[in-house]
Amino acid sequence: MEPTHLVAGLGNPGREYARTRHNAGFLVLEALARRWRAEWRAEKKFHSRLARGERAGQKVLLCQPQTFMNASGEAIGALARYYQVPPARVLVVVDDADLPVGTLRLRPGGTSGGHHGLESVEAHLGTRDYPRQRLGIGRTETGARQITGHVLAAFGRAERPVLEKVWPRACEQIECWLEHGVAAAMNRYNGAMEIEKDD
Repeated sequence: MEPTHLVAGLGNPGREYARTRHNAGFLVLEALARRWRAEWRAEKKFHSRLARGERAGQKVLLCQPQTFMNASGEAIGALARYYQVPPARVLVVVDDADLPVGTLRLRPGGTSGGHHGLESVEAHLGTRDYPRQRLGIGRTETGARQITGHVLAAFGRAERPVLEKVWPRACEQIECWLEHGVAAAMNRYNGAMEIEKDD
């Protein structure tokens, strides 16, 4: 049975990018594969790392494009066409510097918001109407628009306790999307994490 859903996390391949903010999508997919005990395999044909899972009786293909962020759509578009997965069943997991760290925002469609990875996906799927899960990575303290250095840097030590709670919640939202649809997943999980502060 071929996959009925495609979940793709965006990021850059290579050890130097492994724990950076821009690889938030990769990190969520890693967490999801661990939850599902799914094994990754390199698929050169699709320029991707792929893993297969199942949720609520549905076959799900997990994807980490190895094309680098700005060409992510090449891999995702090729997989969607090959497996005949319609855009509404292609969920893209991506970092978002306009959201604070610890925030999740799932939407059924929309603009790229200037994110080059999403621009590439839109170009190769031929539509903006595909769901995307945005993970807040915050901005620099200055709030500057030029944030290349920020997104390509590793998460700070102070952010790690937040992330340890965000990754499982992001996985739960994806599972809710698969089982109950985008509206339910948005209503239950969108928003900022409630982080307990030390006294």
